[in-house]
Amino acid sequence: MKPTTQTLHLQFHQDRTYIAISSDDTVVGFCTPEFAGIIVETFNEHEQLQEDNETLNKALRLACLDLVRRSGGNGTQLSRLMAKYIEKAKRPEHGTRAIAHMLRQRQKELDVSTREFVRFCYSYKLTPQELKGIFEGKDISDRQLKILSRILGKSIEELTEVRDGFTENEMTRLARILGTSNEELTKLFRN
Repeated sequence: MKPTTQTLHLQFHQDRTYIAISSDDTVVGFCTPEFAGIIVETFNEHEQLQEDNETLNKALRLACLDLVRRSGGNGTQLSRLMAKYIEKAKRPEHGTRAIAHMLRQRQKELDVSTREFVRFCYSYKLTPQELKGIFEGKDISDRQLKILSRILGKSIEELTEVRDGFTENEMTRLARILGTSNEELTKLFRN
């Protein structure tokens, strides 16, 4: 084994106590007791999140399997149904649903009731019917985008990109239809 010539940036004080931190039966470092508690807590939270994720994934699988069985379907429909529900549960990145989500976030930021938020939007000339239409998933006009940019504090260009963009699934389908890759298609749309 070659001796290392690099200087180590370690400090050791004889009058302080150091605790070994291990992960999967391997010592990964030493630190003082106040930092050891924080590090161990972070490791434990990470493990708990992984366990919770596995549990939720299993629950989704069981619920979808139950739905497929009740509808008389077969096991091949299970993965498609799970993917459909996972996609619905994700925060939308594009389209009217994404702008509706941004409006909900804005309402939370303002800490106002639904009634007060409707009045707030109406003060910017977005009628309650138009606001309801956005939450129902109806198309958003360019005139509404101008109003929404003031309500949300975003540029019209940002909102246009959100409104007119494609979801990952839509991009994959379109790429498959055109016989190209997602990356090539993304480059094409950006130009």
